Amino acid sequence: MNERASTLLIVQRLVVLSGGDEVRRKAAARLLAELDPTGATTLLHEVQVLARRGRRDASEALHAFTRALELEAGAIPHVELLQRAAALSGAETVELLFSTGEAAMAYDATAAARADAKLFNQPLGVLKSRARLTQNPDEMARFAVASNAAVVRELLRNARLTEDLVVRIAARRPARPEPLVEIWRSERWTTRPAVRRALAFNPYLPVEVGARIVPLLSRAELIELSKDTTVHASLKAQAQALLSAGRAGDEP
Repeated sequence: MNERASTLLIVQRLVVLSGGDEVRRKAAARLLAELDPTGATTLLHEVQVLARRGRRDASEALHAFTRALELEAGAIPHVELLQRAAALSGAETVELLFSTGEAAMAYDATAAARADAKLFNQPLGVLKSRARLTQNPDEMARFAVASNAAVVRELLRNARLTEDLVVRIAARRPARPEPLVEIWRSERWTTRPAVRRALAFNPYLPVEVGARIVPLLSRAELIELSKDTTVHASLKAQAQALLSAGRAGDEP
């Protein structure tokens, strides 16, 4: 069985797992841990190829792998070596998954705290509880502009929260990075294409998070991102690399 056929089998087995995002990303981490750095790099490359070819199951598997690289890194013994293995093999689209750096824009933490203080005068515990339980759309909209990651984390768990409001939070500018990261880590919202797009185009998003989202974007979104003047240069380069890989062929 060749590498692509083997990868397709892995993809199909991964996406049929029940139990949601956590089960899939832990399974993805185990798959990467079972391979040496070169083999893990090849697997990530092949999954990206299949996803670029329009396979929905491969896109879902890629999401599990990119989440595993962050949230389950401790279960992947050689995770620090993957970027070097990708560079040595010429797998640029895999290497760029490990891009790091400050966001293109920054919102001062003190200014953000002052803005929160003007909006909210209750203790943090009360705010978190209200954010999680309120059914009032206007109150949810107020919590959506909070810079405190703990408040946003609870709001994301609110059963009445809508995708439109999450997209607004993900696209908000200026923004502290912590609430944006909470959206990426949310099992409920991280799979939504509109949410991922809003995060990827937000210049306040940390580069290491954006680098995991960019490969999940559509071709049209990659083209738009590659021309965006506000996002971090490394994310633009990543979008351009994915587009070039699609034009030039699939081999690294």
